[in-house]
Amino acid sequence: MDHPRLIVVTPVFEDTEASTILFSELAKACGREIHVVAVDDGSVKQPLTLAGLRAAGVQGQVLRLKRNVGHQRAIATGIAYVADQFRSIDRLVIMDSDGEDLPQTIGALLDDLDNHEADVVVAQRKSRVESFRFKAFYVVYKTLFSLLTGRKISFGNFMAMNEAGVRRLAAMGELATHVAGTVLVSRLRWRTCALDRGPRYAGKSKMNFVGLALHGFKGLMIFAEDVLVRVGIACALVAVLSLLGGTAAVVLKAAGYATPGWFSVALGLLLLVFLQTGAITLMTLMLTGITRGTTVLPLDYRLLVDKVFSTTDTHQHA
Repeated sequence: MDHPRLIVVTPVFEDTEASTILFSELAKACGREIHVVAVDDGSVKQPLTLAGLRAAGVQGQVLRLKRNVGHQRAIATGIAYVADQFRSIDRLVIMDSDGEDLPQTIGALLDDLDNHEADVVVAQRKSRVESFRFKAFYVVYKTLFSLLTGRKISFGNFMAMNEAGVRRLAAMGELATHVAGTVLVSRLRWRTCALDRGPRYAGKSKMNFVGLALHGFKGLMIFAEDVLVRVGIACALVAVLSLLGGTAAVVLKAAGYATPGWFSVALGLLLLVFLQTGAITLMTLMLTGITRGTTVLPLDYRLLVDKVFSTTDTHQHA
């Protein structure tokens, strides 16, 4: 692949063995002129050093964070660092360090980025080797996401982007919450590229079901305004239906078709539904106004970075 100014941003948390293999595979797949920005997300047991980059003959930096901030915020830190420190950016790739994002498939992402009018090309999985529970949750999540936001999401963090994409995403505070959701809301030109998912190089995934569910709901937070409007519309519709039902109950009672006790129970329940959904509608409208007037500030990566180790600094031995 002829992309000499390719920058790869990858988060690493207690996964030195897998990341070392990744650096070696990147050198084989992309050549030794790539630049890696590895974000050590507050590792304690296995803090990331420059040994893996130097062994692979790859140039780059290790950003050691002061604390564990999570997968998405670590990626946002790496992108903000690149946007601030690199004067010229040709192409940037975000990928996980565990091997599930295959370095051999980066070429397909970059080719799509070069051959189409797109700022971001995201990897859409052709195949997944996951548990039934994960697959079931993922189907439910995609359905819920589509209903609440009006958008479809079928990709994760593995993506390539040009300089315009890097600069815009770095300026968006939502990036620290959910990378894929921020791409959707950024109004950048994006397209998908179908790729296979690889097996982990080493170790076990640190993402449990609770963490996965939390990550999914953070994606909805990016579209808080859209979600609130749709929930408000749904509640208003239920309130109208309950009002119509109450009117019908009164008409039936007046016409003598109501059985003993039925009218009072039905009217009481419908009135309760109307009051609750009406209150929820008003609250969602108020929250929508608050959300609309709020701007999420971009991430200041300097507050999170403890140390920066660079392969070009001969005085560093980390």
